Amino acid sequence: MTTGSTGSTFPKWQLALLIGAPVAIGLGYLYWRKAGDQGEGSGDKLTKKKLADLKDKTISLDGDSSEAKQQPPDAKPLTGRELALKHKNNGNAHFRAGKYDQAISEYDAAIEHCPTYEASDRATYYQNRAAAYEQLQNWAAVIKDCTNAIECNPGYTKALVRRAKAYEQQKDLSKALEDITAACIVDHYFSSFTNDPVRKLVVASSEPKGFIKAKALFEKGEYEAVVAACTEEIESSESESDYKLEALVLRGTMYNLIACYEEAKQDLDAVIELETADKRLRSNALIKRASLAMQTQPETPGECFKFFTRAEEIDSTNGDIYHHRGQVYILTDRMDDAIADFERAYSLCPTSGIIATHLCYAKYCQANQSKDESGMERMKKRFDELLEQYSDCVECYSILAQVLTEQQQFGEADSCFVRALKVDPNNAQIYVHRGVLQLQWKGDFDEGVKLIKKAIQVDSKCEFAYETLGTIEVQRGNLVEAIRLFERAIELARTEITLVHLYSLKDAAVAQLSVAKNMGLSISNIQPNF
Repeated sequence: MTTGSTGSTFPKWQLALLIGAPVAIGLGYLYWRKAGDQGEGSGDKLTKKKLADLKDKTISLDGDSSEAKQQPPDAKPLTGRELALKHKNNGNAHFRAGKYDQAISEYDAAIEHCPTYEASDRATYYQNRAAAYEQLQNWAAVIKDCTNAIECNPGYTKALVRRAKAYEQQKDLSKALEDITAACIVDHYFSSFTNDPVRKLVVASSEPKGFIKAKALFEKGEYEAVVAACTEEIESSESESDYKLEALVLRGTMYNLIACYEEAKQDLDAVIELETADKRLRSNALIKRASLAMQTQPETPGECFKFFTRAEEIDSTNGDIYHHRGQVYILTDRMDDAIADFERAYSLCPTSGIIATHLCYAKYCQANQSKDESGMERMKKRFDELLEQYSDCVECYSILAQVLTEQQQFGEADSCFVRALKVDPNNAQIYVHRGVLQLQWKGDFDEGVKLIKKAIQVDSKCEFAYETLGTIEVQRGNLVEAIRLFERAIELARTEITLVHLYSLKDAAVAQLSVAKNMGLSISNIQPNF
């Protein structure tokens, strides 16, 4: 496995997932760092336009292949699946050329000739035709084709996402959010807010509607209906609405979690700019805007800090500001600033095990950077104290495992992961990291893969698990399987920056496979170059 810039055995972008929250900010910064650390020879700097171009060219279609070959003149006529594949490839070519009507005709033919028992292929063809209809803004046709794709492949995330967008265009937000349930992301996201005013608000009513209904739905985990209930509150008359601002913050948060960034900005900004609003509500909205800034403007990370600064000016007693900003500092190697923020956050939230853990880790990193062996040992002892004090804090076990791995104390690191899984047996990320540890420690591919596959059983939408498995398969020379796994991770990716990272992995594997075939080499003899 590769090494991060701080000398750790996990890359920094993996460490962000390891330490937990805030997911949105942490991942945004780490992928930005990863792109920025490639060096001068890595090509032009990615811009939002380039990212958008990449998205347009790469994520709309499935089953596109750079290995498609022209049929020899004397070949037998194609039938069945082979003929369907030819029409699909023709459709993809028309799609990329912007000839959407012609693309639809080719996908029609692909569906017609594809055997009914080839459910996976038919799902792809329906989804690709839906992509073409989407370009023509034929939303009814998009919904119909995505529905057909999902019937063929019930776990087809890309079709679910596309259908959700179409429902949104038809103003059917309830059905849109049924397709994109943010349950797992919501749980991790909100756990990083100690002082979330919306979550802490206690409301009661004999007639639950609007925001009161939204909050009840949220607390029961019925996230797909939260946006509609918030909208009911927001669109009611002023005299009827008691929680309009709270509804805006909650709806903006939900929009952020399902990657509707413009809608999230509008809702959060409406609260931020209202000077008469409660200061805790405004500062919470500003923290979430910092997250949005990183996801939508990764090339200008300074925008993120502007929101944190403004939040501090409005409510300097909100520990969430310093906790979240401290994580941004630690991810950008500003350890002194990170420690100062974590100390401030912990003084304001002294019962938070997560903040105490992040403070300890920042001090460990600082000692590691200055090669202060005694300081590193002190922080290891502090981790032990934290485990006694916060025995149910998964982050403490996870980060201590990272520290132990750096020091090649693999057995103790593995024990930490085992203890973390006892606290949270459904934490897919921990299974992945424990699987990676088996490779570093024992070179045990079978056990590593077994654990990562367990992560997928726990959470079938764990993009990190598919990516890690893909990387392992590259190392084992199983490039075809690696490409399939990268494609699955791409289906689950939520941001354009994540897509850039995953497509770079997939494209490298495709290139190696092509070289192997063209040169008549055994795939296992191709040395991975990423």
